[in-house]
Amino acid sequence: MAPKFKFAAMSRRAAITAAAMGAMLVVAGCSGGSTSSAEGDMAKGAPEGAKVTVVEYASVTCGACAAWNEQIWPEFKTKYVDTNKVRFVFREFPTPPQDIAAAGFMLARCAGEDKYFDVLHAIMASQREWQAGIDPRQSLNRIAQGAGLSAAEIETCLNDKKAVADLEKRIQSAIKAGVTGTPTFFVNDKRVADPSLAGLSAAIDAELAK
Repeated sequence: MAPKFKFAAMSRRAAITAAAMGAMLVVAGCSGGSTSSAEGDMAKGAPEGAKVTVVEYASVTCGACAAWNEQIWPEFKTKYVDTNKVRFVFREFPTPPQDIAAAGFMLARCAGEDKYFDVLHAIMASQREWQAGIDPRQSLNRIAQGAGLSAAEIETCLNDKKAVADLEKRIQSAIKAGVTGTPTFFVNDKRVADPSLAGLSAAIDAELAK
């Protein structure tokens, strides 16, 4: 039997965060997605200090993010990440429903750094289930348990106040970087308007050639 998630407190937190995001967007600057290491960053590929760093701001509840992850990420990963040509940094930016997105990010972190991206990808892929009428919480529970988390660990993870506060800090940093939607990509601090493989490759290859 699936555990009964205590989402109430998280939902209130998410609502507060959403309201803060709306207010901050009015005054947010567009300083760019800093490629310098930030607390809480999750990365793959080349080590910190690489010649080229690609930063993606995305959400596990974002349909466009799921489409990019399914259609573009595999080839992008093979071409640039697996070859250590770039450092790929994923930064969390929850989109509606914020409580589901926040829960997904928290569970991915609780699963461990080595499973973080696998959990993210699985949650994005599960959007098809939500569209078919399955409660997203059921999908999150299945994915978290598949990553090795027990029911008790899931419950503890989702009610970790520090983890929620840390996520809110990352959201605020994203807003200060000028992020207003997902997915948003930066290549060496320069925003890339075209997130296709061709668009990203053009920006990346130009930096690699310098």
